[in-house]
Formats: sequence, C-alpha cells, structure tokens
Amino acid sequence: MTKAQEKRALTALRVRQWDKGWDEIPFDPAQRRTKPLPHFYLFSIPAVELRSLCGIYRRSAEKMASRTDDLGIQRQHDGERSEEISRFVQFGFPWSTISKAKRKTEEYHDLRKPGWLPTAIVINILRPEDLRRGAKVHEQDQVAIADDGDVSRLSLPYASWSADWKSTGLPPFEVIDGQHRLFAFDDSSSLDFEVPVVAFYGLDISWQAYLFYTINIKPKRINPSLAFDLYPLLRSEDWLERAEGHSVYRETRAQEITESLWAHPQSPWYDRINMLGERGVEGVSQSSWIKSIMATLIKPWTQRGSNTGGLFGSRLENEEEVLGWNRAQQAAFLIFSWRELERAVIALKTGWAQNLRAIRHTTEEKPKTDPAFGGQYSLIASDQGVRGFLQTLNDVAYFNAAKWKLGDWHAELSSAAADNDAVTQALATFEKTDAANHVREFAADIAAFDWRTSSTPDLDEQDRRRKLVFRGSGGYKELRLQLLEHLEKNSKSFSELATKIKNQVFDQ
Repeated sequence: MTKAQEKRALTALRVRQWDKGWDEIPFDPAQRRTKPLPHFYLFSIPAVELRSLCGIYRRSAEKMASRTDDLGIQRQHDGERSEEISRFVQFGFPWSTISKAKRKTEEYHDLRKPGWLPTAIVINILRPEDLRRGAKVHEQDQVAIADDGDVSRLSLPYASWSADWKSTGLPPFEVIDGQHRLFAFDDSSSLDFEVPVVAFYGLDISWQAYLFYTINIKPKRINPSLAFDLYPLLRSEDWLERAEGHSVYRETRAQEITESLWAHPQSPWYDRINMLGERGVEGVSQSSWIKSIMATLIKPWTQRGSNTGGLFGSRLENEEEVLGWNRAQQAAFLIFSWRELERAVIALKTGWAQNLRAIRHTTEEKPKTDPAFGGQYSLIASDQGVRGFLQTLNDVAYFNAAKWKLGDWHAELSSAAADNDAVTQALATFEKTDAANHVREFAADIAAFDWRTSSTPDLDEQDRRRKLVFRGSGGYKELRLQLLEHLEKNSKSFSELATKIKNQVFDQ
C-alpha cells in the first residue's frame, strides 16, 4: 500500500475498566447482553467527521431517510435542541438562548463566549460480524483497531476525510449518547473543532440502552418520559421494568394518547371521551381508555410465546429493536386507525349498521356521529369495543410491522402527543405511507363485524345471547377471539395471520 493509499488513523488511549465482581454477572447473548470487552477507547476527532462515521445525515422532507441513514439503533432527534447547541458552539451561553433579532444587533455582542463541548460523545464501533436489522458494515467501511499496550490505533475507512464521504450502507459507528451535539454540526463546520469520544467496541445493544439510561436518567439530567422517545429500546428492557415499573412510560404515555384522541379535531373521539369519569356523561371513560391502551399497544412482551407484544412498548417479532415512534406518531397512528374504522362503518349501507341507524335512540339530540359507530347500541362506543378494536389492531400491526415498514415512517417534530400541531403533521406524513393502505384495509374488514350490543332493541334471542358474552371483564377476551375469527373467515389479507394469532393466544 502506498503512502497515499494508507488509511487515516486515530491514536486512542485504551482505558481498562472492569471489576472482578462483574465476572459473576449473568451475561446472555440471547438477551442482547453479550459479555463486553474489559476496556473502552478514548480519542478526539473533528465533530463533523465523527458525524459522518455515525451515519447522521440531514433529512429531506420530500424523501424520508432510510434506516441506515438514521441513527443506528433507534434514536429520536429533536431539531430545536441541536439548533441551540449549534448556536452555543458559535458563541456560547447565554448568546445561544436569545432571540434571532437580538443576535443580529451589536448591543448583545458582549454576551458572546466560547462554546466548549468538553464532555465525551459515547459511541459503539461495530464489528464486522455485528448485525443491525439484518445488515452489516460493508468491508470497505469497517474500522480496524490495533492495540499496543495502553495505546491503540484506529484505522478509519478512508485515507483522508472529506465532506463527500458517506458509508456505503450501515455506518461503522453508532451513537450511544451525544447525538444532538453531533447534529449541531454540518459539512461546513470547521475541522478544527474536535470532540472527545469514548468508544466501546462490539457493545451489545441492550448494554447501549443501559448506558444511555445511567448517563442521562439516574443523574436526573433529562425528563425520564422523554428518554423513552430518545431511546425507544428502553421500553423493552426487563431490568428497567423490574426497577422502575415503567409507570413513567406506560401510564403517562397512555394518558397522553387518550388526551390526544379526545382533543384532536381529526379524531372520531374528539370531545367524546368522558375525561372525568362522571356519571351520566356519554363516552367511554378516560380511565378505561388508558387501561385499554396499556393492555394492548403499550404492553411489554411476555417472552412466553403465549401472546403478542405491544406495538409501542416491546421489541417487534424476530427483531432486536423497538418501534422508534415518538409520542405524536403513536397518537397519530391511533387517530388514523379509528378514523378509518369510522369511515368504513359509515360506508356500510346494509346489515347491522343499517339496523342501528333505523332505531330511534333515547336521546333527543341529533347524534354526533353515525349511530353504527358511536351510538348507544354500538359496541364500538363501549369499553369492550374500544379494547377489542385496539387489541386486534395491535395484533395485526405488531406481526406486520416489518412487512408494512412501520420503522421507516419518520415525523420531524418530537413533540408531545397532546401537541395538536405535531400530531397533525404526523397524520399527514403517515397518510402517504403504504402502511396507511394496510390499515384502511384492516379497518374495512373489521367494520363488517356485527358490532351491535346485547341491549339492541328487536335483536333476536340467538344473537342477543351470543353478545351477552361480551359483558364483564371476560368480555375482552371473548370479543378479541370473535374479531380474530371474523378476520379468519372474511378477510383476504389477514385471514392467515388471524389464525396464527388465535392459535398462539387461545390454544395454549
């Protein structure tokens, strides 16, 4: 190899950090907790160069970034946070926090100060055999490490870095902590601005989630609820479930989504959820909605093979990752799904739906929605109906997540589910995905189920008895079973999956 062809090399300190008691820890590759190396590496590198090695590229609104152009193992990015860091790098604090108009005037120039970033970016260097969603780092992009005592040499994938360099596929580095600092830099940033880096080699992804949590949460540096959006893998970590109970994620998130379903104008449940649980007030109570969301989309995976995991709260089937949707995306997905169910029910002009429309209702007011969807004799508008639809929606979406490419849907705003603007934007982007068409088809299939309650007037005795089984706590399980049987017999696209789920859940 000529001198011109030599790889660019970084000199790194090898830091030994291992306690002999750690040898007793039950390391388990099956749980993505392979025993790590007893050391990590410490070096410095221009921030803009590190950014490219981590595969962090500017996203385009017209074309969603592919998984390999995202942040490795799933991270969520808050653009406003990175923009403030960028201003901080330019002239420090408090200049970075004042308005744009003030920054343009000389009156505030005395607030300019150095914007140091002395704390380390924490990364993982992928080994040649490491897999991420079935992909490996291409041979020409791999980073080789040669150890020599306490000093090591890291050979990078090029002779010299340029702004045009981009990994062929999976980038060789993945960010564990510090992504927002890296996003503050772009191709025009100076190569003179270096950042310190702590680099692990071949660190399994569960340990990466653990590192992120101990760095950012235990010192109480960021809101714990936000952590589950920034690092979705935390939602499925069993050690965190046992220690913290996940109440900060599961209960809070279910409440946020419920509030969005109630408050967003595009939701069919807009102003139609009993938020205070008052007697005599129409609508399923907020408490029931929260319990249903927690029992379906946000539930953890039991690891017993007897049930499905929650689409929002557990690792997907045969995957090492958790779906990285933020709060607004989760709310938008549910609003879209319920809206499609309402449209599908309204489109039914015969059968059970027409029967409910023909019944004179006890209320003198004009119904706020189609009686077949939200009327007093529609099971859809009951606690059991809400749980039943959410359960089957979760069943179908959970097993189809990879096929529907749900992980490829990104929303630019990382706002709360109660932020209507963020949810509106997420709705607009989801409608353009192929997954939206699958949800529409599912909603049309499930709408054809006979959703009448047992108290429907003039219901024949056989149908009435068949629907009495939906009453009480056991009604949840029975309705889920009947909805799966309905899909099994009547759906072209979901019949086989319904059979699989029914056998897995009910034939144990």
